[in-house]
Amino acid sequence: MAKKRKPKLAVWKFASCDGCQLSLLDCEDELLTVADKIEIANFPEATRTVIKGPYDLSLVEGSITTPHDAERIHKVRRASKVLVTIGACATAGGIQALRNFKDVKDFVDIVYATPEYIETLNKSTPISDHVFVDYELRGCPINKYQLLELISAVLIGRKPIIPQYSVCMECKRKGNICVMVAHGTPCLGPVTQTGCGALCPSYNRGCYGCFGPKETPNTNSLAEWLKGLDVPGEDIIRVFRNFNAYADPFRKESEAHER
Repeated sequence: MAKKRKPKLAVWKFASCDGCQLSLLDCEDELLTVADKIEIANFPEATRTVIKGPYDLSLVEGSITTPHDAERIHKVRRASKVLVTIGACATAGGIQALRNFKDVKDFVDIVYATPEYIETLNKSTPISDHVFVDYELRGCPINKYQLLELISAVLIGRKPIIPQYSVCMECKRKGNICVMVAHGTPCLGPVTQTGCGALCPSYNRGCYGCFGPKETPNTNSLAEWLKGLDVPGEDIIRVFRNFNAYADPFRKESEAHER
């Protein structure tokens, strides 16, 4: 009887900090169970082994910031049956997308002694701006349990169950006092997708929006609340310009306060 072939998993890195790849390694015991069901064909963070595609599942971390990467992501897409972007960089351009609001040449001239050797694009863009993406898994970094759910779902051919409601729901479940209502602390919880377990509000800090915009976020309403807390316009811009600054709802709201 022929041995059943294991699905091939590949993990790819573009412009990022590797934090989302490390979330996969952080799965520890759970990873051993998953590893028994798949063949890790390309994952430089974990192994030197490289197996040629096509790949049943590709996890892509990082944004597109160079002409070389803009070409490389198309090669990854062609070699992948299912392509999943993981993390804020891959899904929204990441913290490096802050450069999108200015002229990147100004930063290059300041940072590098010989900027003529630097080859970069004008913007940091998410993977979906360049190729078709089957699923997006948000977070900075991603939630390892959501990652395991996604991998399991893809392996058995069902839709992954990833909650898209707001961080506020997690706060309610944990019995947290609302930091914005009680203390006047700016918080992106009402418009941010859950995934962190309301980590920051649990320590009396405002949500920083690590998991990006929730489904149908009312960013304008939140901005009005912040104004009612006497938060200056320039600070409202900063609130929305963080890990997911270039995600459409956050980007549009921050730009509305520049005008």
